[in-house]
Order: sequence, then C-alpha cells, then structure tokens
Amino acid sequence: MLRQSDALPPVAALLVAAGRGLRAGDGEPKQYRLVDGRPVLAHALTPFLAEPAIERIAIVIGEGDEARYANAMAGIDGSRLVTPTLGGATRQASVRRGLLALSREGFDGIVLVHDAARPFVSRAQISAAIHRLGAGGIAAIPALPVTDTVKRTSADGHVAETPPRDQLVTVQTPQAFRFRPLLEAHEAAEAALLDGFTDDAALMEWAGHPVATFQGDPANVKLTHAADFLRASAQPGKALVTRVGTGYDVHAFGPGDHVWLGGVRIGHDQGVIAHSDGDVALHALTDALLGALADGDIGTHFPPSDPQWRGAASAQFLAFAAQRVRERGGRIDLLDLTVVCEAPKIGPHREVIRAEIAAIAGLPLGKVAIKATTSERMGFTGRREGLVAFGTATIRLPEED
Repeated sequence: MLRQSDALPPVAALLVAAGRGLRAGDGEPKQYRLVDGRPVLAHALTPFLAEPAIERIAIVIGEGDEARYANAMAGIDGSRLVTPTLGGATRQASVRRGLLALSREGFDGIVLVHDAARPFVSRAQISAAIHRLGAGGIAAIPALPVTDTVKRTSADGHVAETPPRDQLVTVQTPQAFRFRPLLEAHEAAEAALLDGFTDDAALMEWAGHPVATFQGDPANVKLTHAADFLRASAQPGKALVTRVGTGYDVHAFGPGDHVWLGGVRIGHDQGVIAHSDGDVALHALTDALLGALADGDIGTHFPPSDPQWRGAASAQFLAFAAQRVRERGGRIDLLDLTVVCEAPKIGPHREVIRAEIAAIAGLPLGKVAIKATTSERMGFTGRREGLVAFGTATIRLPEED
C-alpha cells in the first residue's frame, strides 16, 4: 500500500452514486441497498478511506437522495469527504459535476473515478490504480481478459463478426486519470454536445489521450441485476457457518521514537525490532482472519525472507486477509484485539485505532473491539522489553459440500 511519503501528486477519489439502478429491483437505488447489513455505497467507500494517499473524496448523488446518503454515511469518518454533489441526467454528466466540485476545492493531481455499484473494490486495486498512473501518466484502467467468445451482430440479429478474443478485455473501476486532462476532456465533450460516453476512459480516448491498463480483480464485480445482490449476500442454497480464528504477535522494543499499533503511529521513547513496520495489532488480526479461513498465516503470504516486505505497512496484510474472506463469499462479524504492554498507553488512542482497523478491513466501527492491559510488571512486557497482541476473528463462510 501507499505511504504518504511516496513521491506522487495529490490524489482524490470521485465516487459516482447518482444512478437509479432500477434493473436491480426492490424500488431502492442499488447504491443504497444493503449487502451484509451495510449500504452498497458504504462498502464501496470504505477502502478509499483506508488509503492514506487519498486526500479528499467527492461523491455524486442523485437528486432527492440526500436522506439516503446521510443514512449510508452514518458512522463513517467524513473528514476527507467533499460536500456531496447532485448528479446529472447521465453518468458522464454526473462525473463532470463531481470533477467541477473538486476543481472548486482547488484540487489538482490524480483522480480515481469509481462506480459506487462496485462495493467489493479492494484497497490493493486502489493502490494499483495510483501506481499504474504514477507521476507522469494520463489515464490507467483495470482490465480483465475476456473468457467468453464475443460476437458482433447486425441490425437483423445475425452474426456479423467474431473479434479475436485475445485482443479484447473488459474494464472496471476505479479508473485513474490526471485531473486537468480529464476535466478538459469532459468540458470539450460538453461543448460538442456529446453525452454518450459510458466510461471516462472512452472519453479520454476520444480526446486523443493514451489509456494504459493494469490487472483488474475478478472479485470487483458491478451490482446491476437482482441476482447480483443474491450472489453478493450469500451463495444461494448454502448456509453461512460461523468460524473463529486466533492470532498472536510479539515484538521486542529497540531504537526508535514511535510504534505502529492498529495502523496508527504512536510516539514512544522506543521503536520495535521488526521486518515490516512491526504492528503487532494488525499482525495478530491478520493471522486471526487467516486462521478462521484455514489459509496459512501471515508468513505464508508475506514471507519475511522476501525483501519487498521490509518496512512494509501492515495495513496491506489485514486488507489482504479481509479480502480473502470476501472472495470466499464470507462475512466478518467481529475483530477482537487485546494489546499487552506497560507502555505506550493505548487508552488515549483506542478510538482512532478502532476506526483505522475498521477502515482497513472494510467494516463498520461496531465490528471492531479493542482492549489493553498490562502484565502487572511481570515477564518481558512487564520489564518494558516489548509488547504483545492477541487477535480473534469471527467470520461466516458458506457451508462446504
């Protein structure tokens, strides 16, 4: 995942949530329908909030949806959210209005445009979009190879052509763009009275800009029809079975002036000795989730022998484990954490840590619990030689045959 220190332009996200989604049924706009007890929009927003490189987020909503939006945002940290913008008659018009809202905020840099109807976007995909565009790119979009044979048909319903499948991809969001070129392309299309672009990459192609691709994620599906919501909520015909996993991590103190706990940097008179950032809280919760999945442990997926994980932010480990649960059709019911140390004191940071863990794992705050205790000055933690974390994860997975 990205750190604030990476040499990148400012980054913003624009979530398009102005559609009516009538094909999904139920009479409610699909971005406000519930999946696992949370609105689709809240699911889609969570991983963007978990990415620290994103400075601000604009959300475009439909006229008359103000109350629905307020309900969907309940319990969500809105400090980086721009006041919601009302959308237009088409997706293209809605994106343009969102871009103008960011422009009024004085923003320039990289903008990620994402459809709110894709609630399973991962933080890894968001990071990949930003990295693929980098400091000098114009446009980059996630793409997946086409696995079915595609036919182009004529007006009378006959097959006119079978394009080579190896030259075709399907595309997803988030799509990454340099902000000014994208806004200028939208303004040019508006002036030319062109409003039929179904995604922003097509508009950028029309404006003459090169569009790069990067690997998409099959789990990042768009919810369009009623059946999509059935698949998103649970695998049809299969009960969800509760599973519990536990995790444990320990690190010794060493030279330094801070420790990382639950994705939060806490000032301290020592650091920790570790291969990554040494966040015992996130390591314990990652192992708890992987344990509940019977999917190895943190060392299996992120071996300390691999130099790419040296100094790595542990948030990506927990985000990975949470995504593994979702990829198997599962739900996370609770992440429970206990930290044991004499210092630093956890109490003053407890709620910030809870909020960060919830954002990383894509959970509402009520599904994250944190306790802290000491060892009554006994053992290595009592001697202030290090700190320990115990994690427990309660999840539900579709029953196996």
